[in-house]
Amino acid sequence: MNLILFGPPAAGKGTQAKRLVEQRGMVQLSTGDMLREAIASGSELGKQCQEIMSKGGLIADDIVIALIEARLKEAEDAGGAIFDGFPRTLGQAEALDAMLAKLGKQIDAVVRLKVDDSALLDRVAKRYADQGRPDDNPESFKVRLDAYNRNTAPLLPYYADKGLLTEVDGMGSIESVAAAIDGALATPA
Repeated sequence: MNLILFGPPAAGKGTQAKRLVEQRGMVQLSTGDMLREAIASGSELGKQCQEIMSKGGLIADDIVIALIEARLKEAEDAGGAIFDGFPRTLGQAEALDAMLAKLGKQIDAVVRLKVDDSALLDRVAKRYADQGRPDDNPESFKVRLDAYNRNTAPLLPYYADKGLLTEVDGMGSIESVAAAIDGALATPA
């Protein structure tokens, strides 16, 4: 199964993806985690990504697609991928479809975590205080949230038209969101 978890930054995609990895043996392909790993490596690419992300900007499609493509075979061998933070643009969605088609695979489900933007600001402020992630400072978060609403949210009709989209209330407890996702995956969109 190949699953996309949609939602703005701090919607809980990473938390739910990790749970699905443990329960289903899938591989989480989190572009945020991959980019943070590149930054931690101190590589030239990591330095470029850090500068862009610290301002709330989005990394260029070609870099993100290359990161995903490098891990896609591993995910497919494990029984599927959970795409977390990808795709973010129509170009990325089309590139993902093409990458999967080369493997004879496709996206099987898209789950959107519906959340309240103002509640996300509170969630991010807490995460920033607890973890100190530079991409979670409140000012860069506002830029990231705006970028999501402008660039990524328009992908919802793309997947809805394919009959793949299910929406889940992402404002509940971790357990209630998990139960709703499990229900969505048990029945086709």
